Amino acid sequence: MKLVVVSAGLSVPSSTRLLADRLAAATAGRAAGAGLVDVHVVELRDLAVEIAHNFTNGFPGRALSAAIDDVTSADGLIVVTPVFSASYSGLFKSFFDVLDKDALVGTPVLIAATGGTGRHSLVLEHALRPLFAYLRAVVVPTGVYAASEDWGAEGLAERIERASGELAVLVSALVGGAAPAAPGRAESGSSTPTAGASGSSVPAQGSVGAREDGLRVVPFEEQLAALRR
Repeated sequence: MKLVVVSAGLSVPSSTRLLADRLAAATAGRAAGAGLVDVHVVELRDLAVEIAHNFTNGFPGRALSAAIDDVTSADGLIVVTPVFSASYSGLFKSFFDVLDKDALVGTPVLIAATGGTGRHSLVLEHALRPLFAYLRAVVVPTGVYAASEDWGAEGLAERIERASGELAVLVSALVGGAAPAAPGRAESGSSTPTAGASGSSVPAQGSVGAREDGLRVVPFEEQLAALRR
């Protein structure tokens, strides 16, 4: 399983990179049951010049080309940007502008951002989520925003665990491994077959794929896998 982290932090050390590392560690821990997790980190700060040159000459440099290959071959993505002027940074947007428009189709993505104040938290919904929806990636329901006051406070660790759990479930399903339990749900689902009156096995009521009219509902992970083919 290949997990790629894109960090657009500019300073060293960077709170953006710190959040990226915590999300990657939590996701890798959740997805470990599906096999070895190979984590790659793309630091956009180191690629700024090559990204600019790509816009002017149309060709990626060696380091940028390697980063693009990592991102486009990922089983799952974690993307983290600092907030500038109430949106993602220009460097963050520029990197995703150089990707082919179909490069991320069906790829599970966890979106996250950092900022100096909690007033910028809606950047996840009005900027990041629409960007990756346009690229036809599959964005997990929970985004993670960390303001300066969130570090060490209650709530951030729980958001990290919930979002990473959602990403681990999607990625594990796509790579065909044993998917971890979804965050906040029991390990044993309602999809276990139960014996009917005739002794045959039938899906339990409310299970995935069971409908009163006899039609089969295609599980979400199968639909995602079809997009990646």
